Amino acid sequence: MTAPLAERIRPKKLEDYISQRHLVGKHGILTNLIQRGIIPSLIFWGPPGIGKTTLATIIASESKRPFYALSAINSGVKDVREIIEKAKKNSGLFTNRNPIVFIDEIHRFSKSQQDSLLAAVEKGWITLIGATTENPSFEVIPALLSRCQVYVLHAFDKTDLIALLHRAMREDSNMASKQITLKETDALLRVSGGDARKLLNIFELLVNTEQTIEITDALVLQKIQKNVSRYDKTGEQHYDIISAFIKSIRGSDPNAAVYWLARMIAGGEDVKFIARRLLILASEDIGNANPTALIMANNTFQAVAVIGNPESRIILSQCAIYLANSPKSNASYTAIGKALKLVEKTGDLSVPLSLRNAPTKLMSDLDYGEDYKYAHNYENNFIAQEYMPDTIQNTTLYEPGNNSRENSFRERLKKLWKNKYSY
Repeated sequence: MTAPLAERIRPKKLEDYISQRHLVGKHGILTNLIQRGIIPSLIFWGPPGIGKTTLATIIASESKRPFYALSAINSGVKDVREIIEKAKKNSGLFTNRNPIVFIDEIHRFSKSQQDSLLAAVEKGWITLIGATTENPSFEVIPALLSRCQVYVLHAFDKTDLIALLHRAMREDSNMASKQITLKETDALLRVSGGDARKLLNIFELLVNTEQTIEITDALVLQKIQKNVSRYDKTGEQHYDIISAFIKSIRGSDPNAAVYWLARMIAGGEDVKFIARRLLILASEDIGNANPTALIMANNTFQAVAVIGNPESRIILSQCAIYLANSPKSNASYTAIGKALKLVEKTGDLSVPLSLRNAPTKLMSDLDYGEDYKYAHNYENNFIAQEYMPDTIQNTTLYEPGNNSRENSFRERLKKLWKNKYSY
């Protein structure tokens, strides 16, 4: 059986690897490590179809190390231990070139499975390379994460994806035997969602039935778009449907929110992933318009982590409906965005002397904290004083949202600060 196009043109050398120039370019950190023969344990984090597995195999090949691969989907602790035993036997043959163990979708490993890797990584029997589409801060146990360098791999841009298509037409014998014209590529790139593997699979599907073919947007939409409604929790639909889910809640539509939730649950989506997104939304899109939303979302996250499927669907539904029905405000999200831009623009401004701590006599002699007024010593626990650095005094970062709770914030700030918070 002929291998898929993505497998047939998989690069074997670092110089043939497309994209991720920040890691594998001429001055990339991984390029430097490979050249020096020093490969630490690594976690590659990024969306599907961007070459995480390919990069791991190239690193093993170019550093001349034995390579063992496992998929977290169908491997257990027994498989991990067997691989480690093989690696330990080979480790004695290679001095500083210990074997590489690659684990795809490492975020799907349970705590016990991840624990089984710790000793081997710590004692240097293996170099671990894990690949994940999920944030490793949440999905990889701290003890293992602390022993790995985490590198973020970015989605392919348009130039990279078109370069892949041209490589396929040039280097694959089956493609090279056909007369293929890339007249339009926008629809092809859009349907693939930045996933190189999906792009090549779609491309092969389009050209397989024809000896001469002209790729146009109309052709792609006609032949392919009708077939992308299936929920793929490792591909484009994973991102499209979670986007629709979040936007439905943000738009205060509980019916749509529950529908998209059902699509994800039916597709086997990780319930912790859904709960995590609800937790972010509760702060980003609801915030102080209803502070209880954050408590609700946090309790939901804790509950689904303990309960799991199938009962988690009920808890997720309750939370999604509650958040959809909550008043909305992105004022806190906007405020921290403005503040970070201000910090980037103004740099490390000095803390006013009145706000500085004075733990030593020298600092006290230098008037640290001298003019600070303790708010609780004044009427209504408030006294007007300046808390911002001198050069950015009176800068407005927080604009209360237009909802009952934040309208009360606005009125209180006006009453306390007079013209400073006039809005």
